[in-house]
Amino acid sequence: MKLFACQSCGQHLYFENVACTRCGHRLGFLPDLLEVSALEAAGDPLWRAVGKPAEGHLYRMCTNYSRYAVCNWMIPAHDPDPFCSACRLNRTIPDLSVPGNLALWQTLEKEKRRLIYGLERLQLPVRSQHEDPEGLAFDFLADTEPSFRETNRVMTGHFNGLITINIAEADPATRERMRQSMAEPYRTILGHFRHESGHYYWDRLVRGRPWLAPFRQTFGNETADYRQALERHHRDGPPPDWQNRFVSAYASSHPWEDWAESWAHYLHIIDTLETAQQSGVQVRPRIGHTDPGASTAAFDPYAPPDFGPILAHWLPLADAMNNLNRSMGHDHAYPFVLAAPAIEKLGFIHRIVQAQRSRP
Repeated sequence: MKLFACQSCGQHLYFENVACTRCGHRLGFLPDLLEVSALEAAGDPLWRAVGKPAEGHLYRMCTNYSRYAVCNWMIPAHDPDPFCSACRLNRTIPDLSVPGNLALWQTLEKEKRRLIYGLERLQLPVRSQHEDPEGLAFDFLADTEPSFRETNRVMTGHFNGLITINIAEADPATRERMRQSMAEPYRTILGHFRHESGHYYWDRLVRGRPWLAPFRQTFGNETADYRQALERHHRDGPPPDWQNRFVSAYASSHPWEDWAESWAHYLHIIDTLETAQQSGVQVRPRIGHTDPGASTAAFDPYAPPDFGPILAHWLPLADAMNNLNRSMGHDHAYPFVLAAPAIEKLGFIHRIVQAQRSRP
């Protein structure tokens, strides 16, 4: 994630900020430029961007910004859509008449926007199903009634471009119970979004395309019965040697899940490396008399045509993050070991993404 600064006073800003704490300017994210900008009122409902890179450009607030405060994205003044490019992906939002649902939705939207930002930075196609039948859509749903019967529960997942998220995942206590019951070392809302987006982009970038044959060589044959594979995984667990071949235990269940888990990890790695680079983080381990490792401060993870430099910067950064977390009494920030086959899969995803970016 990039870091931002107020164009009016230079105050450090975060991706989710809606007002500058130093000068008081209203802030909005400009999706056409991937920038957070200070804004000045230009006559209801218009706002004028302050300073570069959009100085003088006119925008309107997304309806979900002005009405519900679940969004801080702006819409170019010439765009007639009442929703920003992120909110127009929503097909169903939670029932806001239910107490607590607005707060859960706010949490989901924050994480969804981080997903969309990363996809846009990678120059991947992000269009709503209203604009493109092969586009993306989101349903944020709640369980219909309290029950342990699966038929009454909303299952987080993907189908034909529609990503469904159970809004209970936005509740930290519920998510922690699920993490423990599923024996997962890592379970986050952003992780859900990135994983399910992997299923969507498999359909867009791999299915029926020249990448399918090399995908099968790397991940396996996806025509294996998916339902049976998941039932077997939940019944018997992962194979004993899964850590030698997969990025996570769940990735061992089926080639589709292997791809989606690897895709999510790829997005985790790229985004975290950009945040480290923007923050000026330098990871130079001082171990014995060895030469310090590579610095992260001047490295742009979106630039390399090969995955090797990304991995070379990621491994020492992940190790540092884990040690820092342990020093604070927390679990590892990245509780995974990347074996050679898992690294090969991440590299395969990187090649596909780079090929997509090179397309006109």
